[in-house]
Amino acid sequence: MKLFTCQRCGQGLYFENSVCGQCGALLGYLPTLFQLSALEDLDQDGAFGPLADPQGQSWRFCANHTSSSCNWMLPADDAHRLCPACRLNRTIPDLSAAGNATLWKRLEQAKHRLVYGLMRLGLPLTDRQTDPETGLAFDFLDRDAPNPHGQGPILTGHANGVITIVLSEADNALREASRQTMGETYRTLLGHFRHESGHYYWDRLVRDGGRLDAFRAMFGDETQDYAAALDSHYREGPPGDWQSRFVSAYASAHPWEDFAESWAHYLHIVDTLETAESFGIRSAPVVTDDPAMSARIDFDPYGTEPWQDILDAWFPLTLAVNELNRSMGQPDLYPFILSAPATEKLRFVHTLIADNTVPAA
Repeated sequence: MKLFTCQRCGQGLYFENSVCGQCGALLGYLPTLFQLSALEDLDQDGAFGPLADPQGQSWRFCANHTSSSCNWMLPADDAHRLCPACRLNRTIPDLSAAGNATLWKRLEQAKHRLVYGLMRLGLPLTDRQTDPETGLAFDFLDRDAPNPHGQGPILTGHANGVITIVLSEADNALREASRQTMGETYRTLLGHFRHESGHYYWDRLVRDGGRLDAFRAMFGDETQDYAAALDSHYREGPPGDWQSRFVSAYASAHPWEDFAESWAHYLHIVDTLETAESFGIRSAPVVTDDPAMSARIDFDPYGTEPWQDILDAWFPLTLAVNELNRSMGQPDLYPFILSAPATEKLRFVHTLIADNTVPAA
């Protein structure tokens, strides 16, 4: 994620900011420009003039600006009421229920970060209303409420272009309890979004994109019984050598999960590297000249960098941030070991994305 700057006073800004803490300027995110901008009220029925727009267009806030604190904007003459991220919603939580408004805001913050990354990568991204066949949609559902879209239990997952996130995953205490119960080293709301988006893009880019043979050569045969594979994983656990072949224990459950986990980790890597680049972070330990521990992150990881350059920057960064966390008594920020086979799967994702970049309008 980029570090932004207030065009009015020069203060550093973060992605979710809606007001500059130094000069008080109202802020809005311009998704097509990838800019968080200070705004001038044009006194024209909710229209604003973003200082970061070189064309000097009028923009207005997404209709969810008040209800979910969405700070994304649309051109004032856009026919849509919702921004590109909020248009992906099919079902939002019942906001009359106590606490649900807070949980929805957390879900939206994670989803907007996901959409930012997908747009930065130039991936095809269409909402369900525009494309009922292959568009993407999100359902944010209460596990204990009736399923508004059919029978069966409500679970976090993906099916036919619809990603469901169980509302309780936005409750930090409940999510942490689930993480410990399931013996996971990592479980975050943003991680769920990135993982489930991997299933969606497997359909779009692998299955529908003519990449099945290449996928099977790398990840295995996805036609094996999925339900049986998951049942075996939860009953028996991962194979003893999973770290030598997979990016996570869950990735070993089935080729689909292997791809989705690899996809999520790729999104973790490029977004974290962009943050490090924005802050000018470099790794240059004073106690060793080992090149494996040194990196200067001075490139755009969302650009056209070779995979090896991204990987060479990632390893030293994770060593540094993990040690920083340990110094604060916190668990590792990136509690994973990337084996050679796992990094080749990440290379597959990198190439797949590069081959499916949609030219900017």
